[in-house]
Amino acid sequence: METVPNQTEPKSNAETASTAWLIVAAAALRTAFGVFMAIDAWLKWQPGFAAHYVGYLQNAANAQPRWLEAWFHMWLRLVTMHAGFFITTTRLIETAIAIGLLLGLARRITYFAGALFSLLIWSTAEGFGGPYTSGATNVGPALVYALVFVAAALFEHLLGRNPYSLDYYLGRRFPKWASLVEWAPKRSAQPPPALGWDQQLGVIGGIIVILVFALATLGSARTSLPPTPQNAAAAVSPLSIVSGAPVAHPYSPVLPPLIGNGNAVSVSLESSDVTIEIASGVQYQAWTFNGTVPGPILHVREGQTVNITFVNHGTMQHSIDLHAAQVAPNVAYRSVNPGQKVEFSFVAQVPGAFIYHCGTPPVLQHIANGMYGAIIVDPIEPLPPADVSYVLVQSEWYTAQAEGTLMTGDYNKMLNGTPDEVVFNGVAFQYNDHPLTAKVGQRVRLYVIDAGPNLSTSFHIIGGIFAAVYPDGDANHALTGVSTYPISPGEGVVFDAIIPHPGKYPIVDHSMRDMMIGAAAELQVTP
Repeated sequence: METVPNQTEPKSNAETASTAWLIVAAAALRTAFGVFMAIDAWLKWQPGFAAHYVGYLQNAANAQPRWLEAWFHMWLRLVTMHAGFFITTTRLIETAIAIGLLLGLARRITYFAGALFSLLIWSTAEGFGGPYTSGATNVGPALVYALVFVAAALFEHLLGRNPYSLDYYLGRRFPKWASLVEWAPKRSAQPPPALGWDQQLGVIGGIIVILVFALATLGSARTSLPPTPQNAAAAVSPLSIVSGAPVAHPYSPVLPPLIGNGNAVSVSLESSDVTIEIASGVQYQAWTFNGTVPGPILHVREGQTVNITFVNHGTMQHSIDLHAAQVAPNVAYRSVNPGQKVEFSFVAQVPGAFIYHCGTPPVLQHIANGMYGAIIVDPIEPLPPADVSYVLVQSEWYTAQAEGTLMTGDYNKMLNGTPDEVVFNGVAFQYNDHPLTAKVGQRVRLYVIDAGPNLSTSFHIIGGIFAAVYPDGDANHALTGVSTYPISPGEGVVFDAIIPHPGKYPIVDHSMRDMMIGAAAELQVTP
């Protein structure tokens, strides 16, 4: 009887060789991903990560749908009360994951921790709308990271023990280690037939090239998408959706009376997160002093002692920095956690128009989100008596659409200095519908402060020349014959105007771009 040749042995060898290739490929994928995690872990240890950590969470929270607000506010309250702990824990976890991937160490724990860690990032710092992109529907790289960890775990489970890992060699010496960290501890401890080094290096190199290309393509696609329905929100500006109706509740520009006439006065300020109007019918999720942007106008007299109490009712650390004060900033201007307060006193020794603002890093973000106001210090040697006095604080809004007519902050725009609005007292064009008023021949005093946070202003009244400009609030330093005067971010200047003819006089930033996007008001002069 003729014997049939055995066909199973070649097939078994082919399957074993295929498995060897897959095991090398799985190890190469794990190691290549470990390189990216190591780079990311290194970035986490940089000072900028700690400085911006809570701000990233706040930005993400501002952009989420309302049904997720409770989740994000819970995380913000938890993180802001223990920011140092969370920053250090994040750094240590990501460093441990990177080491585990690079060395193939404790892989079961590494893959589980990596997937869970990535999902938590996805649902907090990036959110369900993509990383820091309000209104977008892309899932963001953190979810991709979670899927890579899950895929790696499945490969390990299907292929068995991997000789291209530290776990394999530890498991041969300490069997209990293998049962703890291997995904298939009951399989043979013998490695599959080894491939040649040239073949192994080829597989590893190919995997790295593919992974680099995939991540680079993902990053390019995320930054260059046209404004389609998925990411059209990024192209919506407040002035493109503004209502035709007048601003319902304009910020009062009138200089209030002195807080008190005694030798000492007390000022209470508190931070809070409030939705405010930044253009007619358009709202913004702002960080505020006392619920308004700008904060309340503080009016004191040179020589008075000002007792400040600042209470943080926000969801992250805040502080207060008064340019009219001369105090140690590490004491008076220190950041405080939600629910805490800081108290200090200073003597208002220098007259003029000054800004106060939040000084918590990143200061750019805190000012741009609305945390600024004006403090006016009257000189002991008075300026010429004014008939009417107004306070105008110029600032910028950098926005992204959260939903509908609700806007939130765009930190990239803040960094690039590309505002959507430049405004007086927080709202674009509000004093066109609610003009400042005066009579012919009256002395109109304008306390003008540039809160920035980025742009200077060239202050001008169209059709008028200033009767006097006081760069520092000292009557002896008055300038005359000035029609336009520059003010830098953080600076304040006092202007007097006496208008000889009735009419409507535009008040503008003479930067035409800034005037067109909100820095315009009207002074209505009657007989």
